[in-house]
Amino acid sequence: MLKPTRFAFSAVLLLSITAFITAFAQEGFSPFTTDFPPEEFAARRAEVYKAIGDNVALLQGAPSPAGYTRFRQSNEFYYLCGIEVPHAYLLLDGATRRASLYLPHRNEGRERGEGKMLSAEDAAEVSKLSGVEAVYGLDLLNEHLARATRNGGRSLFTPFSPAEGFAMSRDLAVRVIGDYAADPFDGRPSREGALIQTVRGRFPQFEIKDLTPALDRLRLIKSPRELALIKKATRLGGLALMEAMRSTEPGIYEHELDGMAKYVYYRNGAQGEAYYSLIASGRNAFYPHYNAGKRQMKDGDFLLMDFAPDVGYYMSDVTRMMPVNGKFSAWQRELYGFYLGCYKAVLKSIRPNVTAQAVIQDAVKEMEALLAGTKFSKPAYENAAKTFVARYQASAKNPNASLGHWVGMATHDDGPHEGPLRAGMVFTIEPALTVPEEQIYVRLEDLIIITATGKEIVSDFVPMDLEAIEKLMKEEGMLQRYPRDGGVPKP
Repeated sequence: MLKPTRFAFSAVLLLSITAFITAFAQEGFSPFTTDFPPEEFAARRAEVYKAIGDNVALLQGAPSPAGYTRFRQSNEFYYLCGIEVPHAYLLLDGATRRASLYLPHRNEGRERGEGKMLSAEDAAEVSKLSGVEAVYGLDLLNEHLARATRNGGRSLFTPFSPAEGFAMSRDLAVRVIGDYAADPFDGRPSREGALIQTVRGRFPQFEIKDLTPALDRLRLIKSPRELALIKKATRLGGLALMEAMRSTEPGIYEHELDGMAKYVYYRNGAQGEAYYSLIASGRNAFYPHYNAGKRQMKDGDFLLMDFAPDVGYYMSDVTRMMPVNGKFSAWQRELYGFYLGCYKAVLKSIRPNVTAQAVIQDAVKEMEALLAGTKFSKPAYENAAKTFVARYQASAKNPNASLGHWVGMATHDDGPHEGPLRAGMVFTIEPALTVPEEQIYVRLEDLIIITATGKEIVSDFVPMDLEAIEKLMKEEGMLQRYPRDGGVPKP
C-alpha cells in the first residue's frame, strides 16, 4: 500500500468536513466558519502553548444574547477555535499541547424552533471542524480542571481584559464595567472577574495569570486570510461612504445615512457593524464620538461620516468629510485643503521596517513647508493649523509615538506600539484639526496594511480630494431613488 500523501489526507479531511456541513446545516448555512481552516486555528493555539509553557489556559465564550439578537461569539474565543456556540469553554494544556472544548448539551426543543446547533453530542464532528483534540459537555469542565491541579505548581492563564463582542472594542468594554461599578444598585463584576473568582474559589492551587498580553501580541500580525476579511470590510465601508456622498443633500437626516450604509453592509454579506455610526453634521462633528444621528442637515453644513462593518469577525475604520450641499465653501476649502495636505504627507511617509517616530519625522517636514506657504483668512484658522502641526512636531521627538490605532477583530485593536512597522500590521491614521472658537472639526481616516515591501492604503479608492468629492456628489444617490415614507396611505 502506498503511503498517503499530505495532499490526500487534507482532501479526505475536507470531504469529511463538507459532508458534515451538508448533512447538518440549515439550507445555505454552515455551522462552522468557512473563512479559516482548522489548521489556522491550530497554529494560533500553538502560539498560545508557547506563551503559557507547561501551564493551562481557560477561555470563556460569549453568553446567550439578550432579546431577539443573533448570537455572536467573542473575538478572543473565536480566534482560537472558530466555534460559534454560546456558553462554550476552551481549555488549553501547555504540557500536553492538547485543546479541549466544552459545549452545552443538545437542546432538542430549541433546535426544533431555530435549527441545528453544535453541541457536546456532536463531539467527533466538532473536533474535525475546529481541529481541537477533544470535545466534552460543560458538566466535565470542573472535573478536568481538578485533574489539571494534581501535579501542583501550575498556573492557569485566562484573559483579564473584557471580551470583545458585537461592535465592541476593549476601550468601550472597560467603560461599561466602570459604569456597572459606579451604579450603587448594580455593581456587578465583569464576566471575566466572575470567572476568575469562581476558579480561585474552587481551585486555589492555581495561580491565575493574565492571557490578554499574549493574545494581543499574537493578534497584532494578521494572516493572509485575516487580511482578506479586513479588506472586504474596508471595501464595504468605502462603498457606503461613496453612496453617502451621492445621497447627502440639505434636508437629509443623519440617521438616513446610517440606514443606507447598513443596507450596503448587509446586502454584501457583513454580519454587523464594527461600531455605531459616527455621522455628524455641523457642530455635531466637534464631538468625535457623536452618534445620536438625529439632526437634519442644512445648507452650508460640513458632514463627517465614520462607519464600517464587521465582516466575519474582522473590522475596518474609514472616515470622510463632505459639504452637505455638494460644494465646499470658502472656509471649508481653506481648512480642509490645508488638513488634506498634511494628511497626505503622513500617508506618503508610511513604510515598513521603520518606527512610527521616523514616519512622523518625514511627514513633519512637509507639514512645516505647507504651513509656511499657506495664508489663512482668520487668526483662529492659522492658530488651529499651527496647533495641528505642533502636535506632530512633538510626536517626532517621541520614540514611543504611534500613528493611530490598530485594527483587526476590534475596530480599536489592542497590541504593543513599539519597534518598527512590520508586514501584517493593520492600522488607521485619524488626526484631527480643530477650531475651538467656531466648533469646527476636520478629520479623515484610512486603513493601512503594512506589506513586506511597502504599504497598502486599502481605502484610498474613496475620494478625499475636493474636486473628486464634489464630482461624486453630483450623482444621484440611493436616498433620492428611494425617498422616505411621506405618511400612511389613505384608504
